[in-house]
Amino acid sequence: MLEKIEKFQVLLLAVVLAFGLIVATTIVSNALPNDGISVTGSASKTVKSDKGTLYFTLITRQKNRKIAYEVFKKQIPIVKSYLISKGIKEEDINIKTSNSYNVYKMLPNGNTSNEIEYYNGQQPIEIKSDNVELIKEISTDINSLMSKGLELDVNTPDYYYSKISDLKVELLNEATKDAKQRASAMLKATHNRTGKIQSVKMGVFQITSPNSTDVTDSGIYNTESIEKKVTAVANVVFKIK
Repeated sequence: MLEKIEKFQVLLLAVVLAFGLIVATTIVSNALPNDGISVTGSASKTVKSDKGTLYFTLITRQKNRKIAYEVFKKQIPIVKSYLISKGIKEEDINIKTSNSYNVYKMLPNGNTSNEIEYYNGQQPIEIKSDNVELIKEISTDINSLMSKGLELDVNTPDYYYSKISDLKVELLNEATKDAKQRASAMLKATHNRTGKIQSVKMGVFQITSPNSTDVTDSGIYNTESIEKKVTAVANVVFKIK
């Protein structure tokens, strides 16, 4: 008799545990939002820039604008000859409008006088090329023109990837796939599956140097590195099956 009671107790305990598991699974399933599951996916790709620009400025200090203009008139052909010898096409050399300002003498008390000490002339020049390695080379070598008596202020070159729009479309597709994989992994424990996409929201793109971890809410476009890592983010809401 005692043995029958023990068997009955074991059977009753098994039934209770099974019922509890069913209830727990139902609770978890019901806890999932009825309007779907929202997941963020990402995708990235490293590309090499295919266009480069370099901006630099000829500088001269003269007594007046006329003399400064004559100096630039002699220096520009020297600069052009140098750039063309390096492989830059003449049509890719942009001689911009010169600008200038007067520098006034200082009084013994530290105030500025009305007497002009010298005229500071600036002649901006911009070059571009599809050969980014050439732009990089010139940016480090152009100061050699100082040996010819030229004074220059050279900016950091900028590098761009011309097919960035097409790449963004490709990466958004990959980011959406990544979101689905993440959603499927999350739902697997509850024996649910992802259904149709309810909405997709594109995040900002981060275009950085390959090893950078920088991100901003408005997105980054790094133009200083030739190699770039382009990262796309997509927030996707899936129905739950």
